[in-house]
Amino acid sequence: MCAVAVAGVMAAGTGCSATGGAVGGDAAGERAVAADGADGDAAGDRAMAADGAGGDAAAVVRRAAEMLTGAGTAEARTWMETAAGGTRVTIRGQGAYDFRRQLGRIEVVLPKGAAGADEHRPITELLAPGALYMKNRGAGVPAGKWVRVDTTVLEDGNLVTGGVTDPMAAAELLRGAGRVAYVGRTELAGVAVRHYRGTADLGRAARAASPSSRGALTAAAKGFGTDTVRFDAYVDGDGLLRKVRHRFSFAAEGPPAAVVSTLALRRFGVPVSVELPPDADIYTGRIQQSGKGPDTP
Repeated sequence: MCAVAVAGVMAAGTGCSATGGAVGGDAAGERAVAADGADGDAAGDRAMAADGAGGDAAAVVRRAAEMLTGAGTAEARTWMETAAGGTRVTIRGQGAYDFRRQLGRIEVVLPKGAAGADEHRPITELLAPGALYMKNRGAGVPAGKWVRVDTTVLEDGNLVTGGVTDPMAAAELLRGAGRVAYVGRTELAGVAVRHYRGTADLGRAARAASPSSRGALTAAAKGFGTDTVRFDAYVDGDGLLRKVRHRFSFAAEGPPAAVVSTLALRRFGVPVSVELPPDADIYTGRIQQSGKGPDTP
C-alpha cells in the first residue's frame, strides 16, 4: 500500500514513492477563499475570547457522527498533507457527502510533480460503506473505467490511502474520543464555533461506530502503529462538525509517514446525488504500480 497516497492515490501494492512538487503545510492547504466562504486557518481560526463554556467536551465531539446524520448532507473540502523521507505533499479534494446514506463524491487533485508528472487529471472518488471507487486512476486503467477497493481490508481502512479521509469515518473516529480539552471559541468563515482538542482511540471508535463504518475502522485499528489519533474538532452552535483535523502516523513499508488529514464541511442540507458504477464499468485487470511491476487492485 502506498500509505501516504501520493503517487497515484494508490490503493494496492507498493511502498511509497513520493516525489517532488511538495506543497506547504496547513496554512497552504487551508487558504481561505473569502468569495465562497471556504473554511481555512487563514480566515477561520481567528481566536475569540474563550468563555470556558465548553460543557462536556468529550461528549460533544463523540456526538459528531450522530449530528451529521441528522443534518443529512453537506459540501466537503479536504486536505491531506503527508511527510515522509523529507518530502511534503498536499492532496486536495472537493465534493459533497450524504451522511445518511454514507455516500459521497470527491474530486481529488494531486500536486504537480507527484508520480513524475507535471499535470494530473482530477481523480474522481466515490465513497461508499466498505468501498472506494476511483476514476481517472491512471496506471494502466482504461479511460472511463473505475477501480473498486474494499476498504475493510486496507491496513488504514481508507483513512489515508485514498488521499481523502471518508467524511463519515472522520466523524466516526471521534466516537473514540477520550481526553478532550475545550480550547475556546473561534470563527470559521464567519461561523462561530467551539474548538476542541484531544485524542481518539481507534479500537473504541470502531466498536462504537455504525455498522456501515465498523469494518473500515476495525481494519484501521489493526493496521495503524498507534492506538490513538490526535484531533482538533470545530463544532458550531447547532452541534454540527464544521472542521476536523486528524494527525496520523502510518507505517507500511519504510519509515513511518506523518499524515495530517483535514475535513471542512459547509452548506448542510444541499442536494447530493451519488450513483455507484455498474459492474460493467469496473476495471478488474492489473494496475502498473511504481517500481514494482503489475499488481492486482
